[in-house]
Amino acid sequence: MPRPPTAALLLSALLLAVPAAAQTTSGPASPMPTAPGATGGILPLVSVGERWPQAQETYVIRVAPGDAGKPLGLEAYSPGFNLADYVDGRRAAGYFGDELYKKNEPFESTFTLTGPGGTVMERRYAAGREHTWDSLYAGGLPAGTYTLRVTSRGDGKNSFALRVAEPFGLETSDFSVNARDTEQTPLLAARLTVPPAWVGQTLSLLNYDVDGPQEAETWVVQPGGARVNLTTSANGQAATDRFTVTPELVGEWQVYLRVLPTTKQYSNAVRYSFRLGDQAVTARVGGFAPPTGARLENQLLVEVVDPGGRAIPGAGYTLVGERVVRPSLPPGYVPVGGSIVQGTGNIVSPTEIRYQPGFAKLRFVARPPEGQLAVEAVAVYGDQRIPLSGVAFEVAGQTLTAPATLPLAPGEYPVKPGTLPGSTVAAPAPGRVADGGTARVTLEYVVRTELTLVTAPDILGACDVTQLTATLKTDFPQRLPARVRLNLPTGWTSDYPLEVPGEVGAGQALRLRVPVRVCRTDTAEAVAEPLELRATG
Repeated sequence: MPRPPTAALLLSALLLAVPAAAQTTSGPASPMPTAPGATGGILPLVSVGERWPQAQETYVIRVAPGDAGKPLGLEAYSPGFNLADYVDGRRAAGYFGDELYKKNEPFESTFTLTGPGGTVMERRYAAGREHTWDSLYAGGLPAGTYTLRVTSRGDGKNSFALRVAEPFGLETSDFSVNARDTEQTPLLAARLTVPPAWVGQTLSLLNYDVDGPQEAETWVVQPGGARVNLTTSANGQAATDRFTVTPELVGEWQVYLRVLPTTKQYSNAVRYSFRLGDQAVTARVGGFAPPTGARLENQLLVEVVDPGGRAIPGAGYTLVGERVVRPSLPPGYVPVGGSIVQGTGNIVSPTEIRYQPGFAKLRFVARPPEGQLAVEAVAVYGDQRIPLSGVAFEVAGQTLTAPATLPLAPGEYPVKPGTLPGSTVAAPAPGRVADGGTARVTLEYVVRTELTLVTAPDILGACDVTQLTATLKTDFPQRLPARVRLNLPTGWTSDYPLEVPGEVGAGQALRLRVPVRVCRTDTAEAVAEPLELRATG
């Protein structure tokens, strides 16, 4: 059979842009929607090695914050090239669409999944002699947008099918599918969701290289079930159908392709593109049911857990080549260790395990970053710093009492002190918690006191006796040590002690009452220690 003409001419590849919502099932292919003649399955995807408008096939997978960590379940059927499929004009039973046009040249396909953190997985598939069913990436991923790229090298084309687990989907605006003459039934190429916001705008559906109306027909089933035939592109040419979106056209559009009995080729690679105006919009593709009796050839299950065995939110892993696995940890997490639960391999470090492909289950353990914040309170009383207990404060959304030590993730934590009567307190500098360290914050309550000195009577004759009363008071709730003394000027005398020790606190004042003989006009002074507070009278 002569070389099929499906890749004869080039067409400038159009760019990806804002996508429409998408969802693709992970189990057996979803039943076909009711539509005129819609009785087949889902078209396989294809990667062409040479002379094709797209150097790579690109699919987008979106992980919403609420779906972070859920198993992606990215699987491929026939990701490698099957030499027994179609070589030198021979087509074997179970033909899936692989075609090699130069018998002695190698053919290789590479599947690469990348995300916000870089490469997540990369697998290379060379030629073999069977269609395998492989798990590309089974684990969970942090929230973000991920891109799966498939590139092929060699003169030929590699047909494959992709699927992901619910609630994820494979989206693309420019992609290639492969139709085969063994299935002359309507096959689903893509599902495109048209939202109300598109009403009044122009939606374009482009198909490339169908090879003419004798080879295949393609159409779209619009909301409501109406079938609208699409223009069939010629060999190496593109055909575009434009639709003005009306309210009746809002909903899901299903794009189909059917190989006709008049075809002259075993398989036909066709490229589709979707545009809203000049902006690329994505549709949902993929989904497959493995053939009866097919066995999953390669599956890697990776757990990333904390020391208690709980899955770490936002954690994932990367697959480097076909044998090296490394965990992807949220910022600050500290690797603890790794183990091989099932399968064979060796543990290189807490962040790397080398395993033998096949069925393998690996586990990485990491601990969350954690430090401590110690908060204490003191009364600043003169030159003394007196520890306090039972003083309320707020930090990290919690209300506690000092002294207290609480575990916290690394970061900066403002501490809001509670109030104490008879004192002033300023907000301290935030506590800076580091992994494995203890930050300390001290709440300083400066005690407010009042010292008075009263003379009664205060009008005297020469060398009369009056009584001096010095009083130290505070509303501070804790009793504090104090000493009150009197300094008498020359000509003032007393036979009584001129100082008194004791305690001062809320509801308890410290008083010193002293009879004094005053023989000249002057001023006495009261002093409170350790405050160096002074009053005259």
